[in-house]
Amino acid sequence: MRQLEDRKIVVASHNKGKLAEFADLIAPFGFEAKSAADYGLPEPEETGMTFEENAYIKALAAASATGLPALSDDSGLMVDALDGAPGVYTADWATLEDGTRDFAMAMRVTEEKMAEKGALANDRRTGRFVSVICLAWPDGHAEYFRGEIDGHLVWPPRGEKGFGYDPMFQPEGFDVTFGEMNADEKHGWKPGDATALSHRARAFQKFARAMLGSA
Repeated sequence: MRQLEDRKIVVASHNKGKLAEFADLIAPFGFEAKSAADYGLPEPEETGMTFEENAYIKALAAASATGLPALSDDSGLMVDALDGAPGVYTADWATLEDGTRDFAMAMRVTEEKMAEKGALANDRRTGRFVSVICLAWPDGHAEYFRGEIDGHLVWPPRGEKGFGYDPMFQPEGFDVTFGEMNADEKHGWKPGDATALSHRARAFQKFARAMLGSA
């Protein structure tokens, strides 16, 4: 596994919610972490069929443009009653014709599709959030780290915190949704913590242990 040689890294995302979570996760390690938006980079077209492929597309584009290692995340919601949809199309379900995103609409669409499948009882409303972190270098080399969190989909959505589908997702073992959790509760993993909650924090925990020497 290739190791990072310096403390500079690009976070290959324009998503403000993801950038805030990565900023919290990276901060304890003393990295100079700038986003793709900070460099004025365009968002590459995500044409992959898996989280790994899309994460690599974003990370490699940022690494090639800046000459620095780039960290990206591709994540999504997988609903069992919908055969794993929306999956890699999680953001697409929220995208309007003008390119903006409406996640309240996306949650309604998800609920409508689940209702069509008869997925009304809790035992039919299971799913998981998945995050794949890719660290890519300008020469194309990449390392991958995957995190998942199981839970079930609630309706109506609850909470105004987080972003995306968070108000609809209640993680297993909790009686509140991601949308009702503050940032520290959802993804507040720190070096030395044995466990992490969110899918992104779990993926980052694996990344930190493998690449940053974290406990």
